Amino acid sequence: MVKVVSVKFNPHGKAYYFDPTSIDVHSGDTLIVETSKGLDIGNCAFGEHYVADESIIPPLRPVIRIATEDDLRIAKTNKEREKEAFAICKDKIEAHKLDMKLVDVECGFEGSKILFFFTADGRVDFRDLVKDLAAVFRTRIELRQIGVRDETKMLGGLGICGRPYCCNQFLNDFQPVSTKMAKTQSMSLNPTKISGSCGRLMCCLRYEQEAYEDLVKKIPKTGSFVQTSSGYGVVLSANVLRQKVKVCLDSGGEQEFKILDAEDVATVPGGRPKPGEPLPQVLVERVKIEEVSEEPVAEDTWQAPSLFAEQTDGSSQQKTAGEVKAPSQYQSGRPENRGEEQRWQRPGNGGGRGYPRQNNAKPMDNRGSAPAQQSAPNGGQRPQNTPKPQPSEGENPNKPKDNQKNQNHYRKHHYNKPKPRNDGQGNG
Repeated sequence: MVKVVSVKFNPHGKAYYFDPTSIDVHSGDTLIVETSKGLDIGNCAFGEHYVADESIIPPLRPVIRIATEDDLRIAKTNKEREKEAFAICKDKIEAHKLDMKLVDVECGFEGSKILFFFTADGRVDFRDLVKDLAAVFRTRIELRQIGVRDETKMLGGLGICGRPYCCNQFLNDFQPVSTKMAKTQSMSLNPTKISGSCGRLMCCLRYEQEAYEDLVKKIPKTGSFVQTSSGYGVVLSANVLRQKVKVCLDSGGEQEFKILDAEDVATVPGGRPKPGEPLPQVLVERVKIEEVSEEPVAEDTWQAPSLFAEQTDGSSQQKTAGEVKAPSQYQSGRPENRGEEQRWQRPGNGGGRGYPRQNNAKPMDNRGSAPAQQSAPNGGQRPQNTPKPQPSEGENPNKPKDNQKNQNHYRKHHYNKPKPRNDGQGNG
């Protein structure tokens, strides 16, 4: 691995690797570097990074310095000279009546060379033109012929997609593009639709070529004899991206068309069999496998604790909402559960905030301990394993007993009765 920096000499040009030496270089810095033709100025496209040794073309030339104010002034002066040289060279081309088109001009950083880029249909004899330009600028002159794709890359513009040209924006090298790519992607072969502004096939045809080649292998070709889940037929058209095929099924009378998935269609090798030969079975039906995830259920560590005291036998006694239990012989006359309107009472009226307090029961302390057991008439001894009375035949077990009716009547007429208020004057 070699430590390098990437430098571009023009926005549409290629990035070259240079040795940063001991200079701290960051992306966007303007640098003075050493090239095979002398010193030149460029912009750092990518800061210090490492690349493989195979990607380096020796020798790896160093970065001289970060551009100073004098270097930037010289670069600005060269830009003005390029505009002047472009106009002078264009007039000289017209004077010599040469069949060539001037595209761009570049002046060296040290002013020792001026480079002219032009396009032409064939070879051009520009020896007299070089002599005239050298007499005017009194420096080394170089004319370089480029192609139409390089011309478009230098000039830039907007494509039919509405975005800047790919070659001018990010493409460093041109890849070969053929008409076969347009056929594989089922595009129209109209030259005006698949050609760019340069007159060549669009570079973007190559972007998705590998994906199309992989999809074409999984779909039958148009006109092939296939077997489907509905019978045998001929493929009329295919949608490569959606992997759908339109099949004309063989039927006795009217033609039947169906659009099927490519996986439900199999091509018969050798095409349609001759009359009298059996039709081969080449279709393999798909088997749908449903995956059932058997993941263990994680224990909920945030589950609320039980608020009910456990009985002597280890079970917990829970009451559902709306359930009313008749008081036993060890409880006072008030029912244990009241209506929803009585669950929240004012402090000092038996119960405080939260659930109502049971009669003759001590409230729970701050440590959350269970209330003490109530005193029983039999010296505090509670009978064990007392059998629960069973309802007799014909009796509804859900029907409330007489004592429960009396309690409900008492609760309705006395618990909900509004209490008189004292207005401070002895009234009420």
